[in-house]
Amino acid sequence: MTLIALIGLTAVAYTLACAFGLAPWLTFTAVFGEYSVPNAGLITQIVLTVILASLFFFMPSAGRIMSLERSHRNFKLSMEDVARAYHLCHTADRSGVFTMSSEFDAVRERLSYLRDHPDLDRLEPSVLELAAQMSQQSRELADVYSDEKVMRAKTFLTQRQEEAERQQSLIVEAHHALRDIRKWSQQVELEESVVASQLSQLEEQLEATLPSLGYTLGKESAEIVKLSQKPAAE
Repeated sequence: MTLIALIGLTAVAYTLACAFGLAPWLTFTAVFGEYSVPNAGLITQIVLTVILASLFFFMPSAGRIMSLERSHRNFKLSMEDVARAYHLCHTADRSGVFTMSSEFDAVRERLSYLRDHPDLDRLEPSVLELAAQMSQQSRELADVYSDEKVMRAKTFLTQRQEEAERQQSLIVEAHHALRDIRKWSQQVELEESVVASQLSQLEEQLEATLPSLGYTLGKESAEIVKLSQKPAAE
């Protein structure tokens, strides 16, 4: 058909060029018995051009007929079409669209759904039937992974994740509090050690000073005891 279209367009273009004096006409003389036709070439060229141009009007219908014949003759199941139809049917099954329990009714219900679907209007009936059967075989899987159960599982996981994040934030706060308490404890121990050192120094100074005043510091009772003094005459 492409070759015929090219030949027809070439013939029309060449004849128009000849009509406007841009190209020479086809010239030959034809003799039929006693009659001679001197412009037989021009007449033949025009008639052939008209015939080829008239074929243009039949090419669209001929192309549609050939396409239909080729599609029916060379039709094969496309796995991509089957997968697309099965995906739509399985998605509807997970949403709870189908309610029939018996195998025959379930397949018929799914097939009716696929036939009425606007995205599958160009698919062959055999493709839709195969997709419906596949969806019926996987109805248990659709029930296990239904939209309601999947949403409930996602909600449960979301709650667990929020709880884990809350526990994590509490652990971080506990670490900060523990660090502050440990730092505070070290500071208190340091202050207590300073106070103990100061008391020890004070006690040493007091023990060194009291004897000159006639007193002594009792170790056990922590009392100041007056020393006995001898008379000056003795």
